[in-house]
Parts: sequence; structure tokens; C-alpha cells
Amino acid sequence: MAAAAKAATAAAAAAAALWSEVNRCGQNGDFARALKSVNKILQISKDDVTALHCKVVCLIQNGSFKEALSVINTHSKVLSSDVIAFEKAYCEYRLNRIENALKTIQSASQQTDKLKELYGQVLYRLERYDDCLVAYRDLIRNSQDEYEEERKTNLSAVVAAQSTWERVMPEDLGLRETTYELCYNSACALIGQGKLNEAMKKLRKAEELCRQSLSEDTDVTEEDIEAELAIIHGQMAYIMQLQGRTEDALQLYNQIIKLKPTDVGLLAVIANNIITINKDQNVFDSKKKVKLTNAEGVEHKLSKKQLQAIEFNKALLAMYTNQADQCRKLSASLQSQSPEHLLPVLIQAAQLCREKQHAKAIGLLQDFAEQHPANAAEIKLTMAQLKIAQGSVTKACMILRSIEELQHKPGMVSALVTMYSHEEDIDSAIEVFTQAIQWYQQFQPESPVHLSLIREAANFKLKHGRKKEAISDLEELWKQNPKDVHTLAQLISAYSLVDPEKAKVLSKHLPSSDTMSLKVDVDALENSHGATYVRKKAGKLTGDNQQKEQGQGEVKKKKKKKKGKLPKNYDPKVTPDPERWLPMRERSYYRGRKKGKKKDQVGKGTQGSTTAGSSELDASRTASSPPTSPRPGSAAAVSAASNVIPPRHQKPAGAPATKKKQQQKKKKGAKQRAVKWGRKLWRGYGICRFRRVSGKASRYWCWAWMAQGRPAFSTRWQLTR
Repeated sequence: MAAAAKAATAAAAAAAALWSEVNRCGQNGDFARALKSVNKILQISKDDVTALHCKVVCLIQNGSFKEALSVINTHSKVLSSDVIAFEKAYCEYRLNRIENALKTIQSASQQTDKLKELYGQVLYRLERYDDCLVAYRDLIRNSQDEYEEERKTNLSAVVAAQSTWERVMPEDLGLRETTYELCYNSACALIGQGKLNEAMKKLRKAEELCRQSLSEDTDVTEEDIEAELAIIHGQMAYIMQLQGRTEDALQLYNQIIKLKPTDVGLLAVIANNIITINKDQNVFDSKKKVKLTNAEGVEHKLSKKQLQAIEFNKALLAMYTNQADQCRKLSASLQSQSPEHLLPVLIQAAQLCREKQHAKAIGLLQDFAEQHPANAAEIKLTMAQLKIAQGSVTKACMILRSIEELQHKPGMVSALVTMYSHEEDIDSAIEVFTQAIQWYQQFQPESPVHLSLIREAANFKLKHGRKKEAISDLEELWKQNPKDVHTLAQLISAYSLVDPEKAKVLSKHLPSSDTMSLKVDVDALENSHGATYVRKKAGKLTGDNQQKEQGQGEVKKKKKKKKGKLPKNYDPKVTPDPERWLPMRERSYYRGRKKGKKKDQVGKGTQGSTTAGSSELDASRTASSPPTSPRPGSAAAVSAASNVIPPRHQKPAGAPATKKKQQQKKKKGAKQRAVKWGRKLWRGYGICRFRRVSGKASRYWCWAWMAQGRPAFSTRWQLTR
């Protein structure tokens, strides 16, 4: 007995020492060492409730949530739900078992403040924003501690989520935006309402507050500040994207990615937004960005709608990159997750259309419309678009007319009338007008759409020769508003084509010209700021000016003619050429184009051939032969010199092929000269052509200055209007 008592005393002393060690380590935050001491205590007393509870807390503090939950489940008989409810629910929450955490919280007999805090977080993760809003309001109202600012931040986050995902108009909670988190959440709520400019101002304010609060801490570096600002800058870029400033948004998105933030949710959202900017362009970059959306833990950081949007964009990217099987797989998965959602079916139909299977795509849309009547209108609009793409306009009209909720809308009526007019089916177009007018007359007779439809129907009937039907519509309009002069004028115009006498009778109802005249102060109108011409006030006339005004009256002053510019080489002593206005070819002194020197050189031609002047240059000729040149100074010398062709001007005897080439070049030169001189003609500006008189029929067109009644060229080329 004594030995047993001593052993028990020693065990109690050891346990007391261990408990003091656990307490000291807990206060110092050394939970790993505290866990070792707790395990030693449990070796002494394995069912000690306090020791088990401490072990669970130490494991949670060390981030070992699975081990902590395993300890709770293993000792469920000892650890009752009232004792360990918060720790169990928290472990399930951190392990993303949100539904289990909610059940654990709801099964607890006593709702402590800690459980209420966790309950609000669980409701937010489950996207039950209405219940979450009630829970946080109750917490703020019934608690007073140092965490009030965090609760207000969470409350503003709930309001922002309601505005963004549920399109609920947020109520003013009266929260003072003293922190950058509150400013950020307020900006998100404004984005949900579509107030983008105000949201941008809030985000800039949040950026300033964030820099101020973080710069006060000396341990925080500039990189840490930029990392904290990344989510604010991401939201700024999103606003720019919504405003159409895609280049600025893309630049800011890429800057955030370069910082490599640790928030995988932020990276996934930014990557998705870049993919939406790229669309079907820059596909290689989009494929790289898709990897960021597949990071581990993304599904726990984003809402269901965000994850769904990312999956939609993945399917569209697969379609744009011609990955048909991948596109079908993703769209089928999306449809199984959300059978009532429209986008997966539209993506499948678009993929079938890319594969030229239009009939199969229309059948798929038809089946979905029958299964989900709520989305039938959008599906039928898509089906009509596919029919139009196939050229079946009449079938497309039939599909559009089957949409009952849109059948009488002005836009639908306009589309149907346009399509029927394109098919020249005027009767069907008039029928569409008639049905729409009857519907408005029955349900909304005072609507302005009703009167506008009647007017459009009358104009359409007048345009297509249905005068009598148009007259009945115009009479109906005039009865409803007898003071409408525009309708009366249209009615008179229509009757003038059918019954002129009736038109004369109706014309008596037109207002007189006196009543129609507008009383306008011309002087005030001319002197107004918007007038393009302001009449100058007449100044006082004195002396000679007054006499001139009295003598000349209202004679207009003639504008002075500007002196013409003279040529640079103008010489006033030389008489100008009287034929200078004529084309060069028509002048009396024109002697044709000078030949090139190289063409007429002696000895040019086939090697060994003789030229025409070779006999004159032959020194071995006999004395009996006549002299080739007379003596200088004689009359015969002058006459002979005028008739003799010098050797340098003699043409060599070429082969026939050479002559043919020369003729071709001559033809081309004639055409070029025609175009050249045609541009130099100086009177009249217009389109003219050069017609070749002989040879093959060919025409050459150019812009030219026309000569009035003069032949522009030689007989080979003529200029005609």
C-alpha cells in the first residue's frame, strides 16, 4: 500500500510538472513543445478530457487539422460535442468540409460567441448571404471587444457579395470607411451596381489608406506593400476592362502577375480576365494563362459563379483552338453540373456549327428548349440566327414568331418586317404589323408604342403601294390626335394619289400660313453665340466716305484680281511666242523628235555589213566616177550639201528581226507620248481616253486636261471625250 501511494504521489508530481510546462509553452506560443508535454500526460492518464482538449488545440495551432479531427473522432465518447464543438467545426471548415462544419455548429447545445463567428464564416462560404448578414448584425450588436472592426469588414464583404452575385441593391449600413478593407468592399458593392467611376474613386482611396497603414510598420518592405495592393489593383484593372480600356487593363493585369502573389484565387481571376480580353486572338498566351486557373486550392478561394465562368472560358478556348473533343467534354461537364444553364448548350451548338453540322446544332437547341421552357426565348433566337446563316429566312421568321413573350416587341416587329421585305413577302410583313397593333390596342392602348407602330405600318404600306390600307391607318392616327399636322399632311398626300377631291377637303383642316409662321427675332438670332455669321453694325460715315455712299448707292465692290505669276526666265524685251498655247506637235516650227546619237553612228549593225555611204568613203574609186562632194564655195556645193546625208546620220541596214523590234518600241513610245501630252492639256478637267485609230483595238485611260475641239495628237492617236 505504501509503495502504491508513493507511486501515485510521484505520478501526480510528474503530471503537475508537465501541466506547468504546457501552460508556460502555451503562453509563449510554443505549441510544438506543449504538444510533447500533453502526450506525456496522456501516457499517464489516457482519458484525461483536459489533456485531450489541449492536444486538439495544439494540433490546430500547428496546422495539423486532420490529426486534430482524428483525435476528436477517436475520443468522441470522452470529448462531448459541447466541449469540443468549436474545435471540431473549425477543423472541418479549414479542411473545406463546409457542410459538415455547418451541421456541427447547428448540433451544438450552446451557441457561444466563437461558434457564432464561425457560423458567419461558414454561411459566407456556402453563399447564403442573407443568413450571413443577419448573423453578423447580431454579432456586432451583442459583442464589445477589440474585434469589432473585423466584424464590420466581414459585414461589408457580405453586402458586396450580394450586390455582385445576386444583383441586390445594398442598403446603407452606416459603416465609416476608416480602413482600406472597408473601402475595398464598398468599391466592390458599387461595381455590382454598375457605378464604375465611383468604384474607381473608392479603390484609389483604399490604395492610399493601405499605403499609409503599412508604411507605419518599419518591418514592411515595398514589395510587401505591392503584394498587399495587388487585389486592389486587380479590381482597378477589372473596372478598366468593363469601361473598354482593354490595353490599360491588360498592362495592369500583367504587372500583378509579375509580382507572383501567393493568393491563388487572385491569380486565377486575373488569368481568366486576360483570356476574355484575348478572345480568339493570342491563343498561345491564353493557353499559358489557363494553367494559373488550374492551381491547387483555387476551388476553395472563389465563388461558384467565378468557377463556372472560368470553366466556360476554358470550353470556349478549346473551341477556338480546334480542340473539339476537349470542348465537348468541358461543355458536357458544365451541363451536368448546371442542367438548366444555357451557356453549355450554346457552346456545344457553336462547336457543331464550326464542324458544319448545322442541322445537328439546331436539333440540340430544339431539345433543350422543350426541356427548359424558361430559356426557350434565347434558344429560339439562336436557332433563328442559324437558319439565317443557312439562308432559310422564312423558317427563321417562323421561329421568331413562335416566341410569344417577344412577338409584339418593337424590335421583334422591326426584324420580322425587314426579313419579310427581303424575301418580298409583303403580305406577311403587313400581318406582323396588324397582329402587333391589335395586341397593343387590346392591352396597352395608351402606349406610345401603339401609335408608332400604326405610323410605321402606314409608311410601309405607302411604300409598297397599299394606299387604301395606309389611309385607314392614317385616319385612325388622326382621330386619336386631330391636332397632329404631320399625320394630316401624310393623309392628304395619300388621298391625293387615290381621291384628289377628298384630299382637297382635308386640306382645309391645315393651319393657315399666318399661324404657321414663326416669330423669330433675326437680329437677336444673328448676334447670338451660336450664330456662324454675325452681321456687323454699320459705323458712322464721315467726309468722302459719306459722299461715296450717297453717290454709289448699293454698288458692290469688285474684288481685285491677283496678278499672274510670270515664268522665271521671262524677258520683257522678247516678244512671246504666239503659238505657246498650242501643243508642241501643232506648232508650225515643230520638226519632230530628234533622233538619238548612238542609233545613227557609222558602223553600227551586223559585223561585216556595208552602209549606204561606204561608196562615198572609198578612196580607191576611179577618176571617171563623179565626185562625191563639190568644191567648197560653189552653188553646186551648197545644193549637194543639202541633199547629202552625213555618215553619222546614216542608218545601218539591219536584219528583219531588228526592224520588228524597232517598230514595237515605236508603238510603245507613241502610247507613252499620248499619255504624256494628254496630261499637259490645259483646258477642262475630266475622264478621257486615248483611242488608237489603226491596228489592234486597244484603249488607254488616264486623267487628263481636255482641249476644247482641238486634235490633241497626230492621226495615229486621238483624244476623245
